[in-house]
Amino acid sequence: MTVLSTSQLSIQQGQRMLCNALDVQITAGECWLVLGENGSGKSTLLATLAGWHAPQSGQISLQGKPLPAWPSRERAKRVAWLTQQDDTAFPLTVLEKALTGRHPHLNRWNWESDEDINVARHQLARLDLAELAGRDLATLSGGERRRASLAATLAQQAELLLLDEPLSQLDLRHQQQALAVLRSEADVGRSLVLVSHDPNHAHGFASHVLLLFGDGRWIAGPVHDTLTEANLSDLYRHPVRSILVEGQPWFLPAPAGKAP
Repeated sequence: MTVLSTSQLSIQQGQRMLCNALDVQITAGECWLVLGENGSGKSTLLATLAGWHAPQSGQISLQGKPLPAWPSRERAKRVAWLTQQDDTAFPLTVLEKALTGRHPHLNRWNWESDEDINVARHQLARLDLAELAGRDLATLSGGERRRASLAATLAQQAELLLLDEPLSQLDLRHQQQALAVLRSEADVGRSLVLVSHDPNHAHGFASHVLLLFGDGRWIAGPVHDTLTEANLSDLYRHPVRSILVEGQPWFLPAPAGKAP
């Protein structure tokens, strides 16, 4: 089943064309990794797919229906968007932050039920945050706040997860933990679009890759066809080499040249 598709989608920021005539189909259970240089339009693309940034042209369809035709609450039940920033306007505990993911499922005047609280606590536990549930977000490290935001996104239980650098500020162990959690989400049929700066996050996670070059060009396709030395070297405008480790290619930047 196609969860989300784009048809001739073009995204512009000011006078700059970030993405021109993008055609992709994301089906249930697929995991897409979005790569590109800083400023190439990765976050703007996710904001557009979430319905918060108007495209220059083209169409986005959610479950076969044009995205703008979905009422906002119904759209939020189906699409969860983790933004790049973890700023919170009001003081919140970690549990209260996770409970924000349940808001699309509540009526206007309803408080969270025991079931909602259980869902939020479960997501915190999956990300090693159960013991911090009562802590104020402001007292946490950057990585802990990032995981709290991811827990809130997962608590939304949407069919499509748009994740803008969910692994930023996470240490090695918690990066791998978060990737395992996200893989399990795909295993139950959820679709994921994850922005990253590390092509090696594709290992064991991504089924597809979308490369954004920041000048309108893009390449999209299955991991094995798209994630190549040539494509990554072009994408980052720096030589990228791959080495095989246990039969899998790992990508490394070539050493920087000496300064003159």
